[in-house]
Amino acid sequence: MVVANVPRDDVITEEIPAALDGQRLDRIVALLTNASRSDAARLIVDGGAMVDGVVVTSGKVRLRAGQRLDVDLGSLPIVVLPLADPGVAVTVIHEDADMLVIDKPAGLVVHPGAGNADRTLVNGLLALYPEIAEVGEPHRPGVVHRLDIGTSGLMVVARTTHAYHALVDALAARDVGRTYRAAVWGHPANPSGLVDAPIGRDHRDPMRMAVVVDGRPARTRYQVVAISSSPVVVAALECTLESGRTHQIRVHLAAIGHPVLGDGTYGGVRDGLSSPRPFLHAARLELRHPVSGRPLRFDSALPADLTAVAEAAGLTA
Repeated sequence: MVVANVPRDDVITEEIPAALDGQRLDRIVALLTNASRSDAARLIVDGGAMVDGVVVTSGKVRLRAGQRLDVDLGSLPIVVLPLADPGVAVTVIHEDADMLVIDKPAGLVVHPGAGNADRTLVNGLLALYPEIAEVGEPHRPGVVHRLDIGTSGLMVVARTTHAYHALVDALAARDVGRTYRAAVWGHPANPSGLVDAPIGRDHRDPMRMAVVVDGRPARTRYQVVAISSSPVVVAALECTLESGRTHQIRVHLAAIGHPVLGDGTYGGVRDGLSSPRPFLHAARLELRHPVSGRPLRFDSALPADLTAVAEAAGLTA
């Protein structure tokens, strides 16, 4: 790992939710910034946190619901920069001078963070494409969008700064098609549908995401492609993202009563059928090339572990 000073000048402003009532300031800052507890404590000591407009320099102060917290990210002086690691296997299904398309396996973290300092996809990418170190955000170079550790499938990675900004803009404009294969408990009432519900931190458990009235807009379309009633009642879906919130598909499907099979966080672990991970695979990626503008489509077959689950569920012909 390499430690470097990477200045940031943005500020996070949050009203303390009921779920964090009585929690210490340093824990709340760490949660909001995805920083370590020690980095959050250093930020506070350096005057980077204001509570109701007053600088607070002790992380031990406990906040109350409704208080306003301003966190200056420029006061986070330490960013761990990833190093190249040729020991991390990377499956590249498309490569050109501007971008890569990666088929990520389940169990691989995309970039370093709390609890995962190395052995990530980014470490493997840097060994193959060292130039991406200067592209995008320093702690996750080249990364345009992410997949959860338990989700497999397709990701696009930028190799140049121009491509990075073009791809980020395309995602924001919903010009990138991302289709996922999922298996869920139960049979949706309609063969297709749209879940349009805001997602944010769960007010009862801030370590989870949930549909909440004060969340960020999120839209997920789904299409039922197969159903089975034996040995259990399950369905196979294709889901298309119209936004990219954390855990979006998992949260939305759970919210309509059909949690992703194998998803212990959102109610998808049940008797009768097990899955080694949440049954979610990024199967298709459609976009325009960030430089030439030509249309591109990439597909990834369902991996062996999920294929075995689908067969056990009766979701394959």
